Amino acid sequence: MSAWKKSLVALACSSVLFLTACNDDDKNNVSNTYSTYISQSPYSQDSLDAASRIDVMKYSMPNVQGQTITSAALVLMPKTPQPKDGWRVVVWKQGTVGSGDQCAPSKNHLHPDFKVLAEVLLNAGYVIVAPDYEGLGEKGIHPYLHSKSAANTAIYAQKAYQERYAGQAQGAWMSVGHSQGGHASLAIAEYAQTDPNYLGAVAAAPASSLDFIIKYVAPELLNTVLLGESLGALPAGTAAAGYADLLSFAAYVTTGIQAYDPDFDYKTVFESRSQPIVDAALGTTGDNGLCLDELRVRFAEDILQYVAENPDKTVLDYPALIQNFDENPEIAEFLATNQPATRYIAKPVMIVQGTSDAAVPYEVTQQLAAQLTAYGTQVEWEEVKGGGHSNVISLSKQQILEFIQLHMPAR
Repeated sequence: MSAWKKSLVALACSSVLFLTACNDDDKNNVSNTYSTYISQSPYSQDSLDAASRIDVMKYSMPNVQGQTITSAALVLMPKTPQPKDGWRVVVWKQGTVGSGDQCAPSKNHLHPDFKVLAEVLLNAGYVIVAPDYEGLGEKGIHPYLHSKSAANTAIYAQKAYQERYAGQAQGAWMSVGHSQGGHASLAIAEYAQTDPNYLGAVAAAPASSLDFIIKYVAPELLNTVLLGESLGALPAGTAAAGYADLLSFAAYVTTGIQAYDPDFDYKTVFESRSQPIVDAALGTTGDNGLCLDELRVRFAEDILQYVAENPDKTVLDYPALIQNFDENPEIAEFLATNQPATRYIAKPVMIVQGTSDAAVPYEVTQQLAAQLTAYGTQVEWEEVKGGGHSNVISLSKQQILEFIQLHMPAR
């Protein structure tokens, strides 16, 4: 990484830190004044050898508008004997799946990389509670990468588990997440840190600094990929697929703002050509938006079509976000408020990052970890040599287990 790019990373983080300094008072413990558990039913989409049972638990939580809503979480029970003082809980937060109700993890097969980690945790004697994000699987728009919303799904889901299994649960819990879920795990650590039963967080390839990545990091990376394509070292369309991923994330961020500000016109930050695809990210009702795999295909196909129609243009010329999209007041406020790791966290944090991650660049996460360490947070940095974005969880499963066992022994 060049000195120039390192300076840009540091500047971006410093700017975000300045902007969020006034928001610390809102990051406090969540109220425990009302019952959250509603019901539980068997999960039938998938199975795990190490799980004695998997259920879908319904629970209540406050949404981004302060209204009480119903949400869902998977509860995975181990086959190991129950500890004498009760089960410890690991809350799992999934990476990006989309914005429509049909994308909810509780309504789909378990992600392959999560299954690898889940087997390890279950065999070690931990209960796993895996909440859907707000607006997935239940009515309402999904507020993508909204820190407080993501934290609340976990805090209230584990509270519902404690209510449902009173007398069987020990009370202690930790959070683990990947990508969007890594961002969520750091948010949980901020909002739950005054809970004495909350003991720490693991964040793998945590989503952060999306505006900085799109404006400054992606162009250099995509130009390198385009060179690789021209030399035959990479398959044609690799750059388009990578850019489609970033634009999908941007679409979910901007449309998700409507969850708490219905009047926000997300189209104002996109060029006219890409607006219909962004519309599809939200859907016609806010509940039927495209899942990630479908949305990234839509973007990638249109990027390739644009380049075919304009032979003098490249992937980077595709008319997607307007040049200064991050200067839109709503977008700027969102990015500042929801940037993770912007203050001291009182509980230990493990940050896991692959060196070959093309979606969440290594240097960005490295700077995030350094910034969090500078605040005085106890940070354990786990670098996965050659690890990409999707496989970083499965490649680091043993290190994650050891971190959890250190701070929350299962027995």
